[in-house]
Amino acid sequence: MSDLASIYLDNAATTPMDEKVLEVMLPYYKNNYGNPSSVHSHGRNAREALEKARKKIASLLNASPGEIVFTSGGTEADNMAICGAISTFGIEHIITSPLEHHAVLHVAEQVAKEKNIRLSLLECDAEGNLNLDQLALLLEKEPNSLVSLMHGNNEIGNLNDIERIAALCNKHGSYFHSDTVQTMGHYPIDLKSLPIHALSGSAHKFHGPKGVGFIYINKNKKINPLILGGGQERNNRGGTENIAGIIAMAKALELAYNNQASHAQEILQLKVYFKEKIEKAIPGVTFNGLSGNLDKSLYTVLNVSFPPSENNQGMLLFHLDLEGISVSGGSACSSGARLGSHVLNALQTDPSRENVRFSFSRFNNKAEIDHVVKTLAGLYQA
Repeated sequence: MSDLASIYLDNAATTPMDEKVLEVMLPYYKNNYGNPSSVHSHGRNAREALEKARKKIASLLNASPGEIVFTSGGTEADNMAICGAISTFGIEHIITSPLEHHAVLHVAEQVAKEKNIRLSLLECDAEGNLNLDQLALLLEKEPNSLVSLMHGNNEIGNLNDIERIAALCNKHGSYFHSDTVQTMGHYPIDLKSLPIHALSGSAHKFHGPKGVGFIYINKNKKINPLILGGGQERNNRGGTENIAGIIAMAKALELAYNNQASHAQEILQLKVYFKEKIEKAIPGVTFNGLSGNLDKSLYTVLNVSFPPSENNQGMLLFHLDLEGISVSGGSACSSGARLGSHVLNALQTDPSRENVRFSFSRFNNKAEIDHVVKTLAGLYQA
């Protein structure tokens, strides 16, 4: 049972580290601190641990170890995929969507501007459904394109049909990258059956440490490195590897995959419970994007649109924080931005309503949900 004086429901921003993950991480700070590029015994021990972690992650994803490149996180992996594909294959057209994480959207905009590359943003409806027929038409027109579309949206929870997107890209010979930061460790991803060229993952989204991630790069679609240096990561990414973080990430992903079905069911039940309770407690609540659709959204995310309130007047997040409840109004990376969520803006949500993203993990429980709903109901009482 958690301390109800402090409740964390912002797991789409980051997750608490599993104790088992911390246990395997600490020895690589205390004793096994060698540089994996060194040839002495300390270095060789670190190299052995590094390659074991790479093989573990590759095995879980049904990929080859040489297709896994370690990075500082999802943002670097996204940047590497986009910039690398463009420089390697001479791509002159980028296709993405207005709902992508800024790690994709901002780099696509910047590269398009600097290199005079055409940028197309797919249309979406009020629920955030992307127009994949438009994608097919764009690919027919310009087959040598880069497509970067996320698997699961970090704000509204929408799940994109990456199997269909991958099939379209392969049909037209285009490069497909997917930001799978929100789905990695939460959904099975089999890279032998999914014809994708690159995807991004970040450890802290599946109960690993911050500051470490990876990119999968299909062995038949190798790309130029983003960071040059001493030739680490088989010349794919310069810089001394974060051994402790990588060991921990492999352990976190292993734990996630070993218990995927049970964790998914457990967290989905919490989401359903919260959705039903909040609908009864506060008349007029709705759900942004497809987050209220249990079949088409992340089981970890529920983005709630609250009716206008004289009590809160734009201060709902602040009031919840005072009550010890940590949630988000959107992506954590933009939570302080005056313009608000670019995702909710793209959906043209009603500006008079307050939007809160509640995101769940296996470390949450129903007692916490009850307390949060009771607190919210109190904030909406006249």
